[in-house]
Amino acid sequence: MNTIPALDPRRTALLAMDFQNGIVDHVPDADALVERVGGAIADVRAAGGTIGYVRVAFTDDDWAAVPANNKSFSAVAAAKMLHHEDAATRIDARIAPEDDDIVVRKIRYGAGSTTDLHQQLSDRGIDTLVLSGISTSGVVLSTLIDVADRDYRVYVLTDGIADPDPEVNRILVDKVFPSRAHLIDTPRLSELLKAA
Repeated sequence: MNTIPALDPRRTALLAMDFQNGIVDHVPDADALVERVGGAIADVRAAGGTIGYVRVAFTDDDWAAVPANNKSFSAVAAAKMLHHEDAATRIDARIAPEDDDIVVRKIRYGAGSTTDLHQQLSDRGIDTLVLSGISTSGVVLSTLIDVADRDYRVYVLTDGIADPDPEVNRILVDKVFPSRAHLIDTPRLSELLKAA
């Protein structure tokens, strides 16, 4: 039997990762995905939890600092993609941050390696994370490995993640994530929040 532990909303943050204009439309059923994540955000807010937003965006200095041996991000830097002032790097307006939310700008796959996210979470007493994001093989995988190593209690919102390749998404959710996180969907998250 797979027992999902209870969560304390006051010590929980839902991370909405890479839900930005230039990325959202690259996954199947993007509108439905954003709607589900928007509902989860509303549920976490109503229960007194924290919402954190992670977006990928670069300054001129960030592009200049990417080494040529970085297979993924050297191409981004060379093409001058995802400039931090471009509309493509803005968080989708349907799930826009509010004043008290955490918002970080990253320049690599994971949410924490190039940001102060973990310090902000620690400052708020957060020890439990609910992960949502695009893409499963990028920000979600990278962040999950990092936060599991940092001993957070981690939930992955299985209907709040997506990948441009649905088969990659399936394999990660079915084969990789269960050893590192509790897998829940948005209705189960709502139940856990109500039970708290």
